[in-house]
Amino acid sequence: MTARSLLALAGLVVLAAPTGAPAQRLDYPDTRRDSVVDDYFGTRVPAPYRWLEDQESPEVAAWVERQNAVTFAYLETVGLREPFRKRLTELWNYEKVSVPQRVAGHLFYRKNSGLQNQAPIYEQDDLDAPPRAILDPNAFSPDGSLALAAANVSPDGRYLAYGLSQGGSDFQELHVRALADGHELADTVRWVKFSGIAWTNDGRGFFYSRFPEPAPGQTLSAAALNQKLYYHVVGTPQAQDRLVFERPDLPDWYVFGNVTDDGRWLFIMLQHGTETKNHVYYVDLKDPAHPDLSAPVQPLTTANDAEYVVLGTLGDTAFVMTTNGAPKRRIIALVLPDTAPAHWRTVVPEGMSVIDGAALAGGRIVAQYLVDVKSRLRLFATDGRALGDVALPGIGTVGALSARADTPELFYTFASFLTPPTVFRYDFATGRSTPFQPPHLAFDASRYETRQVFYTSKDGTRIPVFITAKKGVRRTRKNPTVLYAYGGFDVSVTPSFSPAVIVWLEHGGVYAVPNLRGGGEYGEAWHRAGMLANKQNVFDDFIAAAEYLIGQHYTSPAHLAIHGYSNGGLLVGATMAQRPDLFAAAYPGAGVMDMLRYQKFSAGVGWVSEYGSSDDSTQFRTLIRYSPVQNLRPGTCYPATIVTTADHDDRVVPSHSYKFIAALQHDQACDRPVVIRVETKTSHGYMPTDKRIAQLADVWAFTAWNVGMR
Repeated sequence: MTARSLLALAGLVVLAAPTGAPAQRLDYPDTRRDSVVDDYFGTRVPAPYRWLEDQESPEVAAWVERQNAVTFAYLETVGLREPFRKRLTELWNYEKVSVPQRVAGHLFYRKNSGLQNQAPIYEQDDLDAPPRAILDPNAFSPDGSLALAAANVSPDGRYLAYGLSQGGSDFQELHVRALADGHELADTVRWVKFSGIAWTNDGRGFFYSRFPEPAPGQTLSAAALNQKLYYHVVGTPQAQDRLVFERPDLPDWYVFGNVTDDGRWLFIMLQHGTETKNHVYYVDLKDPAHPDLSAPVQPLTTANDAEYVVLGTLGDTAFVMTTNGAPKRRIIALVLPDTAPAHWRTVVPEGMSVIDGAALAGGRIVAQYLVDVKSRLRLFATDGRALGDVALPGIGTVGALSARADTPELFYTFASFLTPPTVFRYDFATGRSTPFQPPHLAFDASRYETRQVFYTSKDGTRIPVFITAKKGVRRTRKNPTVLYAYGGFDVSVTPSFSPAVIVWLEHGGVYAVPNLRGGGEYGEAWHRAGMLANKQNVFDDFIAAAEYLIGQHYTSPAHLAIHGYSNGGLLVGATMAQRPDLFAAAYPGAGVMDMLRYQKFSAGVGWVSEYGSSDDSTQFRTLIRYSPVQNLRPGTCYPATIVTTADHDDRVVPSHSYKFIAALQHDQACDRPVVIRVETKTSHGYMPTDKRIAQLADVWAFTAWNVGMR
C-alpha cells in the first residue's frame, strides 16, 4: 500500500469500542492545526502540528499546561490511583545496591536506602568493613532536579570524577572531588554526552567524549553531531583539554574511550549511531605510571563488518567479543600490535545460544549466555578450556558484571519478574556466590509464578513470551492483562523486577512480556529481522502475542492493555494505530512517534541505521506505512491512552508525544480517554524516586481502570 492510499483511507474506518471500563468523554484543550504540508518524493504529507516542535515557545508551554490540567483532573476520578500509589510506595521502600567496583583495593557502589530520590555513592575498605558515603547527590537538589550521571574513581583512589545533568538531560557537566577530605576541585567539563570517564592509571586525568556547544535555545534539541574524544588533566581548565581522536568526515558517528585495568592500553570505539557494527582503535600508553598521551592512535579493525567489544587485556593479548563470523557472538584473542584477522584466535566459539555479555575476571573469561532469554554464566580459561558454570539462584537475568582481570572475584546482579535485583560476589577460589547487601521486600513471591511459552507470529516465526500471574490463574477471558515489549536496537528484554508489576499482580492482573524480533535475544539475525525494512515484523509479533493471550483465554480485548517505552512507545503507537480493536488501553511512554522527522532532533540522527530515514525515498515508503503520527485515522475508536514524556527529554524529544496526542485527540471517535502527562525537571532515562512512583502509579492505575480492574 502506498503512502498516498494510506492517507486516502483516513476517516473511512469506524471501529466499535469493546465493553469494559466506563467511558468518559473529556473536554480536551483546543490544539491549533496548521496547513503545513511536506513533500516527500512526490507524496504530500500534512503536518498540522509542526508548531509543537518548538520547545522554547510560550504557546507550546501553555498548551502543555492545559493538557496536564485535563490529565490530572481525570486521574482524580480513577478509583485505583491512591491504592496503587500507597502500595507502590511500600514496595519501593527497600535497599537497592549497584554492583561494586573494586578500585585501589576498595569497593565503590551506589546504594538507595529505599525512597531516596537518588542513590549516594559509598566506599568500603573491604567486604565486611563499614560503608561511608563519599557523595550524596540528594544534597545538590532536594527535589532531584540535578541528577548524578556518570561517576568513576581514579585508579589510585585519590579522586572521584562525576557528572551532573539538569533534569537528567543526556548532557552532563563533569566535576572532580578529592576523596581524602571530600573537597571539590575547580574542574568543570561541559557538553559531555554519551560518554564514560576513563582515568589513566597515574590518576592525573581522564578521557571523555563531548559534543560542540549547542546554539542558544537548542541545548535539548540540537542534533548530536561531531562528537570527539578528549583528555582532561585534573586541576586544569577545559580549554586546555587534549584532543585525542576525531573523525570530521563521519559527523554522525559516536566515539568512546576506555583504559584497560593495567593502564597500558586505551581502546577507542567508533560507532555509527546505534548500529551494532563498529571500528576499534588502540593507543599503547606504555608505562601506566607515566602514560604517553602523545602515542599514535592505531587501527585494530576498521572494516565496519561486525560488532567488536574489547573485554580487556592480559599483557599484550586483547580479548574481544565479536559478531565477526558469529551472529550469536564469539570471543577472540589477538596479540597487539599484530591485528591481522588471519592471526586472531577463537577462545570461546559461537554456540547455540547468544553470548549477551562477557568480562575478564581473575585471569578468566566470564561469558553470559541467553538460553531462550534466560541467563547462564559460564567460565573459560584464556586458552578456551571450559571451567564450568557459576550456579545462579534460579531462572532469571544476570544484569551488570563487575570484575577486574587481576582480581579473583566477580560481582553480578540477578533478578526475575518476582525477585528484586540482588548483588552476588562469586569467589573463584571457593566456587561460591554470596549475596552482597541483599534486599528485603515485603512481598510473598511464592503465591505467583512465571511461565515461558511460545507462540507463532504472522509469518510463522516462533516467539517466546513470559507470562506472570498468581499460581493457578483461571482463564476466564476477563483477567486484566498488560502486554509489555520493546523490539529494537538489539536490546534483549529479559526477566526483570518492577514494584509496579507486583502491585498489578496483587490486584489479580496478568503480566506478559514477549521477546519480539528487533531485540538481541537470539543474536544479530533476530535483531535485523526487526529493523529497517523489516520493522513491520515487530508489530506483527506484538499483535500475535495479543492474539495468543486472547486465544488462550487469559484475557479479551476489553481487558487487555499494551505498554512500551521509548522504542517500545513507538511499538505501542504503531500497534494501536494498526489494530485499535485489539486493546482496551495503551501506554506509549516517550515514544518515537513521528518517524518522518525523528532524525532532525538530538540523538535521533544516531537511529537512522536502525529505522532508516525519510530523506531516502525507499526508506520513506517504509516509514510512512507505520509512523504513528501519520497513521491515526479520524472516526476510529482508539484504546484509552495515557502518554508520558518529560520536558528535559533530549533523547526522544517531547514533540513526538505532543504531536501524537494532538492527533489522537483529534481523531478519537469514542469516549475512551486519551491524555498526556508531561513531567518537569526530568528526562528520558532519569526521574527522582518520588516523581517516578507518582508517574508509575498514575500510568498503572489508568491502565487498570480502563481494562475493568476494580
